[in-house]
Amino acid sequence: MAFFSLKKRSLILCILMGLFSANAQIQDSLQTKPQQEEDNVKYPQLQIKGLFQARYLVGMSKDVDVNGLHHSDGSGTSNNFMLKYMRVQVRAQISKRTEVVALANFADFKNDPKSRVLENAYLKYTFSPKLAFTVGQFRPWFGIEETYPIDIIKSLDWSNQYSEFGKLGWTSFQIGLSATGQVKLGEIPLQYAVSVVNGNGKNQINDNDNGKQYSTRLLFGLSKKYNFNVGLNGGIGEVFSKKVYAVGIDLSSMVKFDPRWSLDMQLEAKQATNHILYNSIAPEARPDNPDQYLIRGAYFLPNLRYEINHKNLSAFELSCRYEYLDTNFRMASNPRQTITPMVGLEFLKNYGARIQLGVQFDRYKHQVENTNQYNNNLFIVQVQSRF
Repeated sequence: MAFFSLKKRSLILCILMGLFSANAQIQDSLQTKPQQEEDNVKYPQLQIKGLFQARYLVGMSKDVDVNGLHHSDGSGTSNNFMLKYMRVQVRAQISKRTEVVALANFADFKNDPKSRVLENAYLKYTFSPKLAFTVGQFRPWFGIEETYPIDIIKSLDWSNQYSEFGKLGWTSFQIGLSATGQVKLGEIPLQYAVSVVNGNGKNQINDNDNGKQYSTRLLFGLSKKYNFNVGLNGGIGEVFSKKVYAVGIDLSSMVKFDPRWSLDMQLEAKQATNHILYNSIAPEARPDNPDQYLIRGAYFLPNLRYEINHKNLSAFELSCRYEYLDTNFRMASNPRQTITPMVGLEFLKNYGARIQLGVQFDRYKHQVENTNQYNNNLFIVQVQSRF
């Protein structure tokens, strides 16, 4: 992981300079629609989509509940039916260049909905394929997982590192502004994103301090035949008057062996200041530099797919994700390793309906009683339908 040793500010500066240089040199080669055809389009155009996802969970480790929490007194729920998502998205194309998107997860009403339910709420204005601005509440690009929705994830759920980096303000739903686009570096396609966000999560009335978090993602398409892409991610910011940073690299590829068999692979690694842990320490006990508290994570996810194309069964998938996550590797290292083998059956094309079965194996270097840092085996049956 040599990339972790790069200077934080230099990384962001180099990425931004490369981005804007490329944007200035390359002309838009995409064809546009005839003017008469554009004039005949009626606005607004509305599109409604949705996702239903539910699970049945069975804990297979003694005294550990379905949420991974250890109970030394033997209490806790070891099996559970769970409604994970009941999402509805409304997309309104209000002009040729402007769209407004709202996404809500009604399953979150089962919890305190104060900072939940509403997920996406943004306006996007597209100048050209090279440049578009998004403002509101959205997912800033900072890795592979931000670029696709939950309903086409190849494993059980988001990776552990995605969830932790969401708490730190780099991933998941954040409030702010982002510029995105596609250009070319010679013959190499490049997608970019530059974002500035509050960094304290979704559905917040105000930022919790005066600091902001700035991030950049560059995605290079290095092989069209194998759909091989390399992503570079970097971010700097300020949280409660302390400097924080995040860096990451990701690789993805899709290999088609024949019209039926394909292999999708993802590899991602990230490191960042764990400012939430740092600020949870009593002020008199904290070091001056929050970078003494660092989080580091990586995962590898291969997914083998076979296209059956039967009238009642569209495809079969087999995946096994390996994850490594250490939320405080400098001060009190206790890495978590997670292996999640999954089998998926797709009944409608494009994940319109599918069922997944799998097991999540969690292992910690040091087990801590009555906490989530405890070895656990969890059996999962998950069903979903997107519409």
